[in-house]
Amino acid sequence: MSIPIWKSETSVICPNWRHPPTVELLFKILGPKRSSFFLPISLIYLVIFVTGVSGNLLTCAVIGKHKKMRTPTNLYLFSLAVSDLLVLLFGMPLEIYEMWQNYPFPFGEGGCYFKTFLFETVCFASVLNVTALSVERYIAVVHPLKTKYVMTNTHARKVISMVWIIALICAIPNTSLHGIYYVYLPSFKKIEDSATCSLLKPRWIYNLVIQVTTVFFYFIPMTIISVLYLMISCRLNRERKFPVGKLGKNCSSKTSVLWWFFAICWAPFHIDRLLWSFITSWTDFMHAVFQYVHVLSGVFFYLSSAVNPIIYNLLSTRFRERFKELMCRKNNASTSHNSSPAFSRILKIHLIFPGRSSQVSLNQMGSVCNLPSSGLSTDVLWGLSLGFGWATQGQSEYCPEATPALSLLYASEEPSPQSEVP
Repeated sequence: MSIPIWKSETSVICPNWRHPPTVELLFKILGPKRSSFFLPISLIYLVIFVTGVSGNLLTCAVIGKHKKMRTPTNLYLFSLAVSDLLVLLFGMPLEIYEMWQNYPFPFGEGGCYFKTFLFETVCFASVLNVTALSVERYIAVVHPLKTKYVMTNTHARKVISMVWIIALICAIPNTSLHGIYYVYLPSFKKIEDSATCSLLKPRWIYNLVIQVTTVFFYFIPMTIISVLYLMISCRLNRERKFPVGKLGKNCSSKTSVLWWFFAICWAPFHIDRLLWSFITSWTDFMHAVFQYVHVLSGVFFYLSSAVNPIIYNLLSTRFRERFKELMCRKNNASTSHNSSPAFSRILKIHLIFPGRSSQVSLNQMGSVCNLPSSGLSTDVLWGLSLGFGWATQGQSEYCPEATPALSLLYASEEPSPQSEVP
């Protein structure tokens, strides 16, 4: 994500300057040593860094500490949080340093490989994690009968492992194309202060790699996610005979927010890469415009890592309660007893029994445990399309004897008079 150094292919060996000052020479070839965007972008990055690191650390801590939070959906969120932490903790400081001092690159060839490999890996892993999460939500809503076999922690761990293996393998090609670039004097003497982490291999190979990865890690995932959430919305809309009301609209609006946010945050990043790969003849004006595109893509790239915990986790009541427990350890017992959504609210549940057109309404979550287990679902559609809520597999954490998800179930929260605080 560092700003590419403005240089031509013929600038490896300097023209026939006899004894030009090194600083002036490097300025003519590599451009200014410090980016003009350094101060404003550093302030923006600082806010993103604090927000993103704290949010993702809290996410990992909540899922790691509470066993009941280790659901398949939350395992995908944990993997996504790890990816975001890697790019925020290691990638952002490197980019800020390069904006402060474009050259020389102080970390050597190994540092250059690490930087390129890190950005490629976390980029691919994030996209694949979101896509896998979307597939899981699609199965939960559209094919609930398959949740017993697909939506398990073991299956989620296998998928996450494959996601990271694919991301690591696909990051190798672009990494291998980069290295330390030096400017040479006419006497073939290397200028050590000109070291930059840049493209070394033929440009056409780089262009091909960028274009292929953009298709496979942006356009195809975006298409898949769009189609899946469209099918989820269609399934929810077909359930008009149930009093979905505001909940159905809420699920659809959250789905729309997720889709647009994902598209907006990652679009500038891939536009930046495509511009750099397609344009071969650069003018000063084109390069000046590209600098703004590159800076904007970097801001949205890191913003995605910072806001992910808010979109995926903070909209969940249970995550908010766990966050409060971590932030206020002294009040853990009272917080979990008084404000747990499963016990402080009356849950109005509409159950659908296979082969019947009738539905049963219950006013207590505990009543679910007293019903016959045949054809009973423990999935709760409260934000199910995005992974918010209390959907479980196999046995419900609140009703141990409940059966696996066999049908679609809709639930809405109503305030409990007993739990209201005056």
